[in-house]
Amino acid sequence: MHFENAIAGVVLFTYHPKQVVELKNIALKPEFRGRGLGKFVITEVFNRYKRKEINKIIVGTANSSIGNLVFYQKVGFRMSEIKKDFFKEYPEPIYENGLRALDMVMFEKDVTK
Repeated sequence: MHFENAIAGVVLFTYHPKQVVELKNIALKPEFRGRGLGKFVITEVFNRYKRKEINKIIVGTANSSIGNLVFYQKVGFRMSEIKKDFFKEYPEPIYENGLRALDMVMFEKDVTK
């Protein structure tokens, strides 16, 4: 496969008060997964935001998103909060890995260290 100049995926951040940035979305096309690109992007983001004097990066994912829960911890995020029943009122229930998405698990990474 030839991937030169190909778009591998997307990443979206939003800014919050007090020098906090939220990772809203990171998604890679299936053919680019498992190659370390997600980890590379997140590591680069940590370094860039640290230089821009951002204090913290936050991200949330569903309790049922097992792969995301593992990924965020592997790249240096720590669990910080659980927003109970965050997904409960969605118009259609979300199921992943045989689990219903009900709670939002929040992670944070202090990028000043």
